[in-house]
Amino acid sequence: MTDYCLGSAGQRAPIDCLPFHEWIFPDGTRWAQFYRVDQNYLVSFPDLGNFDISADGHAVTAWPAPGISEDTMQHLYLNQVLPLALSKQGRIVFHASAVDTKDGAIAFLGESGRGKSTLAASFAAGGQRFLTDDALLLDPTEGGYLVQPSHPSIRLWDDSREALLAADAELAPPVQYTPKARILSGAGLPFCDAACRLRRVYFLGDGSAEELTIQRMRPSEAMIGLVRNSFLLDIEAREMLSSHFDLLAEMVALPIYYHLDYPRAFAALPAVCQGILEHAAEEGEPEMSK
Repeated sequence: MTDYCLGSAGQRAPIDCLPFHEWIFPDGTRWAQFYRVDQNYLVSFPDLGNFDISADGHAVTAWPAPGISEDTMQHLYLNQVLPLALSKQGRIVFHASAVDTKDGAIAFLGESGRGKSTLAASFAAGGQRFLTDDALLLDPTEGGYLVQPSHPSIRLWDDSREALLAADAELAPPVQYTPKARILSGAGLPFCDAACRLRRVYFLGDGSAEELTIQRMRPSEAMIGLVRNSFLLDIEAREMLSSHFDLLAEMVALPIYYHLDYPRAFAALPAVCQGILEHAAEEGEPEMSK
């Protein structure tokens, strides 16, 4: 468990040290900076706010910048900061979306912009309940892993929302760092609030495929993909990194990892979802599905 509280806007003392790590978008925009403060951590989102995280990851205090809403800080906490805090507790968390199916949970990992949220929303619009939009929390269980549900909303660009969901879909209050809409679960966007056994993990390609293509990944390829998509609060903590790599090494021993690509066209999504469902339902280790 992690305790969360909200401090007063602009009241945190200034940061007087250099960051040991940064998240920077491909266009050069600085998204987050990581600091060590005494034995604890601070994650700063420029112009939005700061988050103090205890050394053990069990306590988080949010300090919004002036003019930043409580909803924005709450969303940053749930989507960005809580997964980092959980990683300090030794939990396994990835940048990923996931949906529940009759055969188990299927997860989608990939770089920002590859369509994880759109794919999850497409499955949900077709009746498959979504488990998470952005942070995939896994717990080991006998012979596999359980996917834990996240908060019941999905962030979508306007074109995805208009193509996939009804016009009266319920929107959450906007957040101040993205123009994406946050859509709450409901009749047209069903949410699964119970843990589900992980069935398949699909790493999304860049959309260059002319048709749905699913190819099995070697354990070494899956390992690289899991590392790239891991939430980790302290990338310089050797003991934590060693433990995390050990956990991933156990994960990639399972034959559940595939490379997935498909044309990025809304009209193609129903057939893409059906193809993925059929692939996930196959027993054994299917080589390829089109």
